[in-house]
Amino acid sequence: MDQSVKNNQSTIAYIQQTARKFLNRETSGGLLLIAATILALILGNSQWADAYHHYLKDEFLFELSEHFTFGLTIEEWINDGLMAIFFLVAGMELKREILVGELSSFKKASMPLLAALGGMVLPALIFSVLNSDTENINGWGIPMATDIAYSLGIIGLLGKRVPAQLKIFLVALAIADDLGAILVIALFYSNEISWLYLVAGTGIFILLMLCNRFGVKNLFWYILGGIALWYCFLNSGVHPTIAGVLFAITIPVKPKLDSKLLKERTVRNVTELEKTDIDTRDPMQDIRQSEILKAMKKDTQNSRPPLLKLENALIDFNAFFIIPIFAIANAGVKLDVSFLEVVSGSLGLGILLGLAVGKVLGISLFAFIGERLGIAELHHSLSWRHIIGMGMVAGIGFTMSLFITNLAFEDAELVKVSKISILIASLIAALVGITTLLFTKPKTKIE
Repeated sequence: MDQSVKNNQSTIAYIQQTARKFLNRETSGGLLLIAATILALILGNSQWADAYHHYLKDEFLFELSEHFTFGLTIEEWINDGLMAIFFLVAGMELKREILVGELSSFKKASMPLLAALGGMVLPALIFSVLNSDTENINGWGIPMATDIAYSLGIIGLLGKRVPAQLKIFLVALAIADDLGAILVIALFYSNEISWLYLVAGTGIFILLMLCNRFGVKNLFWYILGGIALWYCFLNSGVHPTIAGVLFAITIPVKPKLDSKLLKERTVRNVTELEKTDIDTRDPMQDIRQSEILKAMKKDTQNSRPPLLKLENALIDFNAFFIIPIFAIANAGVKLDVSFLEVVSGSLGLGILLGLAVGKVLGISLFAFIGERLGIAELHHSLSWRHIIGMGMVAGIGFTMSLFITNLAFEDAELVKVSKISILIASLIAALVGITTLLFTKPKTKIE
């Protein structure tokens, strides 16, 4: 087989490996997220509750010099700092899916995009109808979100009982949903704008785009610029997590070495290697062999797209650290409000109905309309009961819903009611979704 073909296949395999790694980590990370949520609820309702909340308000400082000290509370470091990395990973996932994944063509993207749109519009509409002309209306974005880690973790519990295509559909839907949430946060949940920092952040973003345009591949310069971009957005009034998404846009997709150049260098290195005494000496005995093999290893690394290298480096950190830490910091709400109190108020009822009912209705209805209009196609391995069950599971809005709650409300009581409503709605969505999928038989033939 031609070496260039092998190199192209290697690149495609690496992209597929990245997608599989993301899917596997999100599934197992979702199970860890469940454990983190339970831990947070135990802490928030135990004798250590005051210490738990007090610790989150402690300030953590960076003293870079005697003239520059920068600090945030631990809660702010988590919600504004770590979550920027969460959105960076989400942005890279979105970019990858648009380039080579489930969103890479209109035919592939139309069904999950329509489903995601319905899953955002209908919950927001339900909430807005119930809370119009009240102080709660600012929370309309809370029931729009789908928690990709939690949702995949729940679906992962079902193993082979659900078609693999359903997980892929859920990933594409949740990534599109994340994009919607990002836009909502940027447009509707930002504070008073500081134009100085916003202009500075815009300048850094343009500079990073120029680095991409002129072929800079070293991730160090992008990471350095990304940190500066985050700092500017932190002080700009636009939520700093948006910097993570903008940073993802700037990261190069093309590798330092394309397939043709990699082939030429590989052929040259193999030729040089054959000139050494490979029959009787190994790289530990022959310095020249060692140097050639190191060069080949470096060339292989340089043939991998920087976007995928960074995504692979952050997938585990995102799934196994950032999301669980966020849950521990934000889910520890005191459960001193009953279910009847939650559903008797428009805020709690709006969130509950939005997530547990609006999500599945919006996803299923928009997907069905898309197929009937001929602009979307349901995969042959899936039935509409699969879509309904997945739509229920997508009603687990946990991480993003909690995040938007913190942006929507400053009143502690409204925040508490919202968080309890999110927990109840997510539990209902998970249980009904699992039950629906368990009793949905797989399709045995292509229709």
